[in-house]
Amino acid sequence: MGNKGVFTKILAIVGTVLVWFPILAPILIAAVFFVQEQLFRFDYLMPAELFPAIVIGGALMIWAAIRARSQLKLIGWGLGIGIAMLFAGQALAVATGLASGEIEATGWPWMLVLGSLVVFWLAIIAVAVGGVLLVRDLFKPDQLAVKST
Repeated sequence: MGNKGVFTKILAIVGTVLVWFPILAPILIAAVFFVQEQLFRFDYLMPAELFPAIVIGGALMIWAAIRARSQLKLIGWGLGIGIAMLFAGQALAVATGLASGEIEATGWPWMLVLGSLVVFWLAIIAVAVGGVLLVRDLFKPDQLAVKST
């Protein structure tokens, strides 16, 4: 493992918190609303709306992963797929007329846009899990090499 200094740990922790926030916020808000109003409302678009936090957190985690030489593939690929799916879903919505309201939110165009959102959610969850694994690796004590005689 590479650099496990304080700066790398701060990068990993702040990045992980920033990526988990857009995932946990709609879940917690839905739970609170359900308890108060006995009505389930889940804002599945909130992670896309809080996308700047995901990008900033992901960039910090990539920086920490490069410094630590740990979890770079999971974080990098997850963030790349998440960004691509968010923009692909927006492009599909514009191209099919869903974004302007030209067509109703039904049928295959709506399923494609929702499918891209599902893949976006899964990719961002993978990035967040990668952040937790990175923080775990950074705080794991180094193991001493055993000499064989």
